[in-house]
Amino acid sequence: MRLTLLEAPARLPEHGFGRLNLDAPLTQQPVLNRVEWKISDAPVAYPDALAEMEARAQAIAQGTAGEQVWLLEHPPIYTAGTSAQDTDLIDARFPVYRTGRGGQFTYHGPGQRVGYVMLNLKSRKPDVRAYVHDLEQWLIETLAEFTIKGERREGRVGIWVQRATREDKIACTAWR
Repeated sequence: MRLTLLEAPARLPEHGFGRLNLDAPLTQQPVLNRVEWKISDAPVAYPDALAEMEARAQAIAQGTAGEQVWLLEHPPIYTAGTSAQDTDLIDARFPVYRTGRGGQFTYHGPGQRVGYVMLNLKSRKPDVRAYVHDLEQWLIETLAEFTIKGERREGRVGIWVQRATREDKIACTAWR
């Protein structure tokens, strides 16, 4: 596992969150004025990841830990959003975990990098819509670094890429 600490830059964003508002003035004094980037090299079981994230989120809220972005992979699983109906999952060959996010079923597994962003939005501009928009923009800009064109689609959730004959959802944002 690699850990990287990034210092928040001194500049202020011009609008909204400005790249997740990582460089915005904080309304509360954080324990650390930096965001930790954690990268897990081996797959992390979903229940273990959830427990670790909940503990970290509680510590961030209490001011005893810094914010974190965690990049990981899960062993093959499905997560079920609030709209998921058991009958919609044709072949439940992997464990299914119910979540509080919207949507239906999502497969996660080796080769699919999941990014969990744990920020204290109360110490920033507490606007969930602006946060999701900026998180999506961050993903679009990251894809562009790899010469992949990611786009939002009108009336649809997530970030999409166009392939030769089809489009694929490459990222979806959810929050708790």
